[in-house]
Amino acid sequence: MNSGLSFLVAARRCEIDELEQLARTSELVSTIGRLVHALQRERGFSNVLLASQGRRFAAQRSAQIGECGRFEREVRVGFDFLESEGRRAGSGTRLFSRIAWVLPGLDALPTLRRRIGALETSAAEATAAFAKLIAGLLAVVFEAADGATDPEISRLLAAMFNFMQGKEFAGQERACGAAAFATGQNDPLRQQQWLQLIAAQERCFHVFADFAGPAMSQLWREREPDTELAELERLRRIACAAPAGVPLDPELSAVWFDCCSLRIDAMKDVEDRLAVDLRDLCRDKTLQARGEAESYEVMLEQLAGEPDTAATAFFDEPGAEPGPQVAGSGLTSAAAPYGHQLERSILEMMQEQAQRLQAMSDELDAVRTALNERKLVERAKGLLMAHRRLTEPEAHQMLRQTAMNQNRRVVDVAESVLSMADYLPIGS
Repeated sequence: MNSGLSFLVAARRCEIDELEQLARTSELVSTIGRLVHALQRERGFSNVLLASQGRRFAAQRSAQIGECGRFEREVRVGFDFLESEGRRAGSGTRLFSRIAWVLPGLDALPTLRRRIGALETSAAEATAAFAKLIAGLLAVVFEAADGATDPEISRLLAAMFNFMQGKEFAGQERACGAAAFATGQNDPLRQQQWLQLIAAQERCFHVFADFAGPAMSQLWREREPDTELAELERLRRIACAAPAGVPLDPELSAVWFDCCSLRIDAMKDVEDRLAVDLRDLCRDKTLQARGEAESYEVMLEQLAGEPDTAATAFFDEPGAEPGPQVAGSGLTSAAAPYGHQLERSILEMMQEQAQRLQAMSDELDAVRTALNERKLVERAKGLLMAHRRLTEPEAHQMLRQTAMNQNRRVVDVAESVLSMADYLPIGS
C-alpha cells in the first residue's frame, strides 16, 4: 500500500505536468502577440491605402502581409501542438473553443486582403474585419489567463492580456486617425469614436498595472516616448477638436501613422518583456517543482519497506520533543532506523504542501474573481451592442455612466443588464 509520501510525490508530478502545459500555453500567447502586432500594422497600412484610394502605403502593405503570413504559420503550429498536448493533459475546453472560433477568421484573411487590394471595401469595413479577428485572438489569450492553475502565472497572463487589449485599442485609434487625415475630413461620429478609443486604452492600462505590479508599470512609463506622446496629443487635438466640415491636412496622415507606430512599437517592447518574464516564471517554477519531487523520491526510496513513518507523528503535539518511545507504534528509537525527527519532517512536508496549495488557491481565486468580473462586463457590453446597436466603447461608456449615476460598481451594473437580457428590445 502506498504511503502519504508516495502521494506527495504524485502531487508534485501533477503540478509539474500543469506547469509544463502552462509553459506551452504561455509560449502560444507570446506567438499570438507577435501575430496581433503584425496584423495591427497591416490594418494601419490598409486603412491609409483605402482612404487614399490606393495612392499611399501599397508597397508597405504588401511587405507587411508577408510578415503576417510568417507569424500566422507559427500560431497555427502552436494551436496544433497545444491541441495534441491538451488532450493528454485533459484541460482547455474553453481555450480550444476560442481557437476553433478564430481559425475561420484566419482562413478568411486572403479574401479580405484581395478586396482591400482591389479597393472593394471601405476603410471602416476593413478596420472592423481586422478588429474582429484580433478580438478572437485576444480571447484565446484571455482564456489562457483564466485557465491558468498557478496564481503568479495567471496574474502575469492577465496583465499581458490587458496590455495587449490596450495596445489593440491604440491600433484602432491609429487606423481611425489615419483614415480621417487621409480623407482630409472628420465628423462628429468619428470624433466620438476616437475619444472612446482613448478612454478604452486608459482602462486597459489601469487594469494591466493592477495585475503586473509597480515594476512593470514603471517600465511602461519609461518606454512610452515623451516626445511622440506630446506629438500624439497635438494631432489628437487637431482632429478631435476640429468643428464638423473643417478639412484636415492629408499630409498629416503619414505623420500621424508614424507617431502612433512609435508608441505602439514601445508597447510591443513591454509586451515582449512580459513574454520573457512569463517564460522565465514558468521555467523557474517547473525547475523548483522537479527538484522537490526528486528529493521526495530519494526519500521514498530510502524508506522502502519501512512503515509509514509520518503516521507515528501524526497525533503528536506541535513542538513536542521526541521521546525514546515512538508514540503509538511500539517501536523504540533504536528500532526505528530513521528516527522520530524524520517522521516529523515528512509530516511537516505534507503540511507545508497543503498550506502552500491552499495559499495558491486563495490567490488564484482573487485573480479569477477579477477576470470573471471582466467577463461579466464584456458579456453585458456585447448584449448592449446587439440590442442597442452600440459600438464597444459606447456600450462601455453606458455601463460606466450608469454606475456613476447610481453610485454602483460597473460589474454590478453589468450583472443587472445581463439579468434583464430577455426583456431588452432589439435595436433597429
